[in-house]
Amino acid sequence: MTRTDLRGIGTTPRRKVLISGASVAGPALAFWLNRYGFAVTVVEKAAALRGGGYPIDVRGTALEVVRRMGILPRLQDAHIDLRRLTFLDGDGSEVASVDPHTVTGGVAGRDLEVRRGDLTGALYTAVRDDVEFLFNDSIDSLDQSGHGVDVTFRGGGRRTFDMVFGADGLHSCTREFLFGPEEQFHRYLGYCFAGFTMRNTFGLFRETTMWNTPGRAAALYAVGDNDDVHAFLNFACPEPPFDAFRNPEAQRDLVAAVFADAGWEVPGMLAAMRDADDLFFDGVSQIRMPRWSSGRVALVGDAAYAPSFLTGQGSSLALVGAYMLAGSLADRDHAAGFADYEHNTRAFVTVNQDQVGEGDATLFPTTARALEQRNDMLRDLSAMPSAEGRPAHSALTLPEFMPMT
Repeated sequence: MTRTDLRGIGTTPRRKVLISGASVAGPALAFWLNRYGFAVTVVEKAAALRGGGYPIDVRGTALEVVRRMGILPRLQDAHIDLRRLTFLDGDGSEVASVDPHTVTGGVAGRDLEVRRGDLTGALYTAVRDDVEFLFNDSIDSLDQSGHGVDVTFRGGGRRTFDMVFGADGLHSCTREFLFGPEEQFHRYLGYCFAGFTMRNTFGLFRETTMWNTPGRAAALYAVGDNDDVHAFLNFACPEPPFDAFRNPEAQRDLVAAVFADAGWEVPGMLAAMRDADDLFFDGVSQIRMPRWSSGRVALVGDAAYAPSFLTGQGSSLALVGAYMLAGSLADRDHAAGFADYEHNTRAFVTVNQDQVGEGDATLFPTTARALEQRNDMLRDLSAMPSAEGRPAHSALTLPEFMPMT
């Protein structure tokens, strides 16, 4: 199959590429690569696109990405519009009630907060008719010894691609194939968290209520238009509990032990966690790598530079990174394109990752003194107008790449 060269000189075979992962970075990268004339295949280990999920933010530069993709109106329709963030002390008494934007750094009326499934659904819809999706499969091995990348799939298939991209998240298998064990790039920030949904019997509507004691936090997040609430249990943990990461029952046991004597609504949250079929548990961490590519394979999104949920920038970095990677490859070979991608994107990634330091999470203090200092800060914030946004969120101005097909 041929296409007219984007520069109008003769014809050239379409470059065939494989993307591992169909969450945010993967479909976004597929969208832009397809626009630049690539033949794109996306492989996803799940049997289908994942719906639902906890709320995520789209801010700053990422808003321009989704506008250029044509999905901004759909995301605006799905905007949650959280109206209040209430903090409680250990005894359940109110510490402060603030505009959420004063804490998150978002901009009211411009930045978006949507369910994760609403974002992934919008991305998938935008590209599904033009890109091949292989669900319920994954990469089993990569071989770059030839002129392309020979891929063996877990399902038994074998194919050769010009390039392969790892968009498979914090615990990326593609990254491990290329660079070795995750531990060398994993920057653990000293916390673990569990998230799940439960019945909203609390009368909450478009608001979050968070309970804190030193080293522990419990939050109920009501998006406003159904009978469920997102529940989060976050706790300080000096060393990552590796044994629990791959064992759901061990995760439940660990969280239950940490919060065993907690008050407020926590006992009911723990009971709901035991029965939840959508429990998500992980450490709070970042991925920091000296380079994001090797040969004909490159990483994007959390696989390359997870910033942690403490920054609220994971999805935004994935969207921006996908745009920058695809554009950098539009009229370049893989070596030049990957170098350009990293050169023009790394500073934006770093400034957003640097919004949180190791073991430092303002909203989740680990000592009584730090908790009181945080509470004093929140009381001051409650009297302030909403934020004007953090400079890091818009620290990159999107370039205009070459015309699309």
